[in-house]
Amino acid sequence: MDFLSNFLMDFVGQLQSPTLAFLIGGMVIAALGTQLVIPEAISTIIVFMLLTKIGLTGGIAIRNSNLTEMILPMVFSVILGILIVFIARFTLAKLPNVKTVDALATGGLFGAVSGSTMAAALTTLEESKISYEAWAGALYPFMDIPALVTAIVVANIYLNKQKRKSAGASIEESFSKQPVAAGDYTDQPDYPRTRQEYLSQQEPEDNRVKIWPIIQESLQGPALSAMLLGLALGIFTKPESVYESFYSPFFRGLLSILMLIMGMEAWSRLGELRKVAQWYVVYSLIAPIVHGFIAFGLGMVAHYTTGFSLGGVVVLAVIAASSSDISGPPTLRAGIPSANPSAYIGSSTAIGTPIAIGVCIPLFIGLAQTLGAG
Repeated sequence: MDFLSNFLMDFVGQLQSPTLAFLIGGMVIAALGTQLVIPEAISTIIVFMLLTKIGLTGGIAIRNSNLTEMILPMVFSVILGILIVFIARFTLAKLPNVKTVDALATGGLFGAVSGSTMAAALTTLEESKISYEAWAGALYPFMDIPALVTAIVVANIYLNKQKRKSAGASIEESFSKQPVAAGDYTDQPDYPRTRQEYLSQQEPEDNRVKIWPIIQESLQGPALSAMLLGLALGIFTKPESVYESFYSPFFRGLLSILMLIMGMEAWSRLGELRKVAQWYVVYSLIAPIVHGFIAFGLGMVAHYTTGFSLGGVVVLAVIAASSSDISGPPTLRAGIPSANPSAYIGSSTAIGTPIAIGVCIPLFIGLAQTLGAG
């Protein structure tokens, strides 16, 4: 009962907080057909400032922390990013009318991290007066990059196998239809007489998936670039003065505007989900909660073994529950061009992000408070 009451109180609090209120407000005005348009340049600047602030916070904390405390949460972040992709591969991809490459792209996006959701979680933790490691935000790239790389690599391996199967089937079919009369082809020594001979004459294709370009593209994405820049500045310089006078005071206000933008986009993406299998809706409703619980369990292992705070466990759970809304989509578009963006972006933006912010944040904060009180 303590957990249920904590969850309900936090959920009601979330509805009243600027974070979720602006998200819902954006969806409502979009549903009513608003003509409000916030320029993309403003959204880009807001994202840059929010993630730079989170990076600065993490960098300053890392500079003043014991690095050994970070190892286990970082390892768990990498494991989670990879695991979430394979969960999609063996659940969503097996459902009717769901293409494997679309499922892998969706898993990659849900394994990657939403900077805005993480910012909302950090703000809510502060409002709830729950302490967490300031470097917890630095777990972002350790989950984000492995998820995107895994999704793209596994999808391309799958596509290459399908291509080879298709080529092999077409060759077998062509041979089965050839006339068998003696002397028809003996005067054409260049014509292949067996499947192996045919394959040996083909130009060798380089079907290997190159991992470094995927990592490079992820690192160069706007979200991770801002995050890593702040992280590096926080570690190697002393930006405390600009941090306290500029980035910290504007954080909550900028986050509320970003939530409004995301709410409007979430509503617009709902239409895209109608074009694909309804199973994406089911997956988007369930996956954030499942991923978050797995991460919460791993976070508790770190809590009992290394003293990782319960607030840090919540951060780990929320970033696992989140789905990338900034850097992930363009990376997946380039890495898996055959995947349907309506499936994976629609699932993430229209349903996954609202569930992560509106349900998972109060859910895991309530669970942490219950465990802390116990």
